[in-house]
Amino acid sequence: MDHSPVKQQSVSELPLNAELLIQKKSLIRIYLENMKKHWMLYVMIIPGILYYIIFKYVPLLGSVIAFQDYQIFKGIFESPWVWFENFKYIFSYQDFYQVLRNTIMIAFYQLIFGFPAPIILALLFNEVRLMFFKRTVQSLFYLPHFLSWVVVGGIVFELLAAEGVINAIRGLFGAAPILFMQEESYFRTIVVVSGIWKSVGWGTIIYLAAITAINPSLYEAAVIDGANRWKQIRYITLPLLFPTILVLFLLNIGNFLELGFDQIFNLLTPMTYSVGDIIETYVYRAGVLQGQFSVTTAIGLFQSVVGFILLWIFNRLARKSGQGLW
Repeated sequence: MDHSPVKQQSVSELPLNAELLIQKKSLIRIYLENMKKHWMLYVMIIPGILYYIIFKYVPLLGSVIAFQDYQIFKGIFESPWVWFENFKYIFSYQDFYQVLRNTIMIAFYQLIFGFPAPIILALLFNEVRLMFFKRTVQSLFYLPHFLSWVVVGGIVFELLAAEGVINAIRGLFGAAPILFMQEESYFRTIVVVSGIWKSVGWGTIIYLAAITAINPSLYEAAVIDGANRWKQIRYITLPLLFPTILVLFLLNIGNFLELGFDQIFNLLTPMTYSVGDIIETYVYRAGVLQGQFSVTTAIGLFQSVVGFILLWIFNRLARKSGQGLW
């Protein structure tokens, strides 16, 4: 009998599958040790995980009614399947293209004018050196975010009424009053401007946080080289702020067709339906008021698919610059 000692194999001499298994067990052990060490942090994220599971992932199961003739008393499991008939209906519906066009136009204006607004405001805030003035102005810009669109809509109607502040100022110069909220030509401008006014201050928070993370020595070196404030913004602040801008742009582009129901519903009037009726307001009328749940679910699914396609396209373009969400 051979009593020679058995030679142990090193990890590098093991078969590939065994080596991968050992690495996987090692990663699991490290992960469990990390969870045990930082268990309080993992407990803190449980509410966030539950929120997304309950309100984001579970409702996805309800998307199947877009392919059914959903009947509320029969439920999802007993309602008859019609497959793509609901999609054929919405694309053959004459007013749907007008609603889609209004949604795209307003979304495009908000993207062009609304998205750069917090970036510009953050750059302006960063240049203010008097801290008391800076904090006071920041607080004033933040306040509209905490107002509901019901309140903001009331303020807009009061300002733009026939006897409102704007027309009163126009009257001082002998100009006739304008019914802004009843004129189709002004509606989209009012939507974009009111949206910027409400959200621009809150949107600067992320950009200001990103700016404060920039190494101050870069600005000191630029000053030594003779760079003025504009050149510091152009060659230091904006390039280092670009990754944050790109990520937020990609997150916004994924919701391109989702303008938000509250704003449009509170600003819309019967005279401006032709330019202001969007997908959300149409879904409200067809789904909530008329009970066409399957049709409105199909529209929502269409919005999600378009948002995913736009996000995928722009993310592929962003990856060429070395950035992207994935």
